[in-house]
Amino acid sequence: MPEIANLATIAAAFFVAAASPGPATIAVISQSMSAGRRAGLVFGLGLSVGLAFWGLVAAAGMGAILQASTGALTAMKLLGGAYLLWLAYGSARSAARPRAVTPEITKRPRAFLRGLFLNLSNPKAVFAWMAVLSLGLGDGSGAGGVVLATGLCMVLGGVIYAGYAVAFSTRGAMGVYARARRGIDGLVAGLFAVAGIGLIRSAFARQ
Repeated sequence: MPEIANLATIAAAFFVAAASPGPATIAVISQSMSAGRRAGLVFGLGLSVGLAFWGLVAAAGMGAILQASTGALTAMKLLGGAYLLWLAYGSARSAARPRAVTPEITKRPRAFLRGLFLNLSNPKAVFAWMAVLSLGLGDGSGAGGVVLATGLCMVLGGVIYAGYAVAFSTRGAMGVYARARRGIDGLVAGLFAVAGIGLIRSAFARQ
């Protein structure tokens, strides 16, 4: 079993990786500001389940197999990039509207599935998991240590996404969004587009 200090190292590294600005955090912030706390929490739950899936893949040792499979990795990057561009298109359409409309993603099943697919379509997540787990797990950690560290990070991921949803669904945050909706949606569209193009370009980069 890993020592407390090793678990703390893993948790700190995972927190930095999961809480740092990226497509998932941008998406849950945008969703929470535009559609409210419930929609943001459900969307964050979908993100958490997708993130947990990649954690299980990494913990089972399949991450290295995926990393070595050029064809599968390229296909996943293309799929993930296309999904990010689709999200960019949706945000751009929202920014172009003169008035806000009730977002379809407020429907809970759809919000959950969109969050889930966003993290499932991000192959970089499994590599991040592999890097984080390797920081605090040694050869003597055993299966129990891997399970404990992975479970800790799964819980932490859920807390991070829920925290973003709560923080950005306050009356003040939603008021800011209402006043600057078109600019915020335009910025989000640009960020999604940059991330999507970057992921697609990486699919064609020389391995």
